[in-house]
Amino acid sequence: MDKALQTMIDNMPEKTGKSLNEWKKLLKTKTFTKHSEAVNFLKKEYAVTHGFANTIVTLSKNENEGPEDHVKNQYQGKEGLIPIYERLLTVVKAFGQDVTVTPKKASVSIIRKRQFALIKPATKTRIDLGLKLKDKPITDRLGNSGPFGSMCTHRVQLTSAEQIDGQLIEWLQEAYEKAD
Repeated sequence: MDKALQTMIDNMPEKTGKSLNEWKKLLKTKTFTKHSEAVNFLKKEYAVTHGFANTIVTLSKNENEGPEDHVKNQYQGKEGLIPIYERLLTVVKAFGQDVTVTPKKASVSIIRKRQFALIKPATKTRIDLGLKLKDKPITDRLGNSGPFGSMCTHRVQLTSAEQIDGQLIEWLQEAYEKAD
């Protein structure tokens, strides 16, 4: 399990008032049609921060499938993209202890206090990196959010780890700083 995710789970009782298992039991008593409904429920009814609410809901969805399984499934048949994914994680984790990596079924959210990046294997040869960079102009490389919609403001298409250069790292750092 990702170290930051394990730390978040360990801190959950102190920060949210309940353990992950207690939250899972509570969510089993409710019916939500969308992920966001469950997240908003926890935020509104229990004053849980977005990062914790999202993690609780994600980890509660499928008892048999953990976050590592989500990542494994995302890259099945797309193993050539794993070096890009791993390089992106190395970069964002270096920004600070407050970075949380939250694997979901089809993508991986990168969260500080709010999500600032999203990693999604888009095809067998490309990862789409979504960024939240409000008021940043669209360029050839820093494209519009595309399929990410309102989850991100921009998208960078990556086909090799070498594309994770100084400019991309600056954009990730800027998105991280704005998520405070």
